[in-house]
Amino acid sequence: MIRHLTLLLLWANPGTAQVLTLPGNALLEAELATPSDSYALPTGAWDGIEVPSQIVEGDVTTQVWRIPADGLATLQLLRPLRDQVRQAGYDVMFDCDTDDCGGFDFRFGTEVAPPPEMLVNLADFRFLSATRRTDGGVQGIGILISSTPQAGYVQIIRVAPSGIAPAPTGTQAPAVSSPQPVSGGLSAALDGTGHAVLDGVTFATGATSLSGGDVPSLAALAAYMTANPTLTVAIVGHTDSDGNLDANIDLSRQRAAAVRDRLIADHGVSADRLTAAGMGYLSPVASNLTPDGRAANRRVEAVVTGPID
Repeated sequence: MIRHLTLLLLWANPGTAQVLTLPGNALLEAELATPSDSYALPTGAWDGIEVPSQIVEGDVTTQVWRIPADGLATLQLLRPLRDQVRQAGYDVMFDCDTDDCGGFDFRFGTEVAPPPEMLVNLADFRFLSATRRTDGGVQGIGILISSTPQAGYVQIIRVAPSGIAPAPTGTQAPAVSSPQPVSGGLSAALDGTGHAVLDGVTFATGATSLSGGDVPSLAALAAYMTANPTLTVAIVGHTDSDGNLDANIDLSRQRAAAVRDRLIADHGVSADRLTAAGMGYLSPVASNLTPDGRAANRRVEAVVTGPID
């Protein structure tokens, strides 16, 4: 059963707030409030040229939430939020699933917070937009949901006319950062963000066997798991954008499995505390247009997936 956390997302009438609930293990990854701004609220699927949209003006708040849990379905996350939006008196303008949205073109044709805070799986995302008219003007909300094998991601962008809905407390969430190399900092990275790049994990081009020699980051991860015996961790492989998606997902999955096997065989980590998954090029942390960017995207990460029940 999913536990719920009450989030006060400020809507509509002055002095009131609509309660919106997310799973109780939801973690606020990023928050930004910009007064007197505008948002191009998508109202339809990519039409071959652009994403149709309605400009909504007012105080704009963007939040990104991560729900660390294996196997979450995007519909599982969207359905209760959609129901709550309707209960708040909003009219749903557009509600779509991946291909119906326009796939790749829709994702890059609308406003999305950058990774690693917001990760969008191009093969699995949903979007919903809704508006409500008040005496002060139009209020809008856009909800983008995606999932990876290890977590669900929820981006909520809401707009209210200035003076109608007060700004949220604080304009910035607690600082978050990109996955950090683990040399001297694995514990801090995993404690702070729940994920870290495994520095020094290398593979020959196209190879799935981990290069020989000691890898300090794996020893550090094993030590971290020993010190936190109730945690489970996913090893997640990533590639650059060279090649087709299916081949890259398979390659990244096999590389993650090789790292998992090394942790079990050489460092004594229990097999039931480790899973392996591959994202291919779906979760870049840098541009694939430069050699340095592609090198940064070719990585293996450790992701804390939760405690052992």
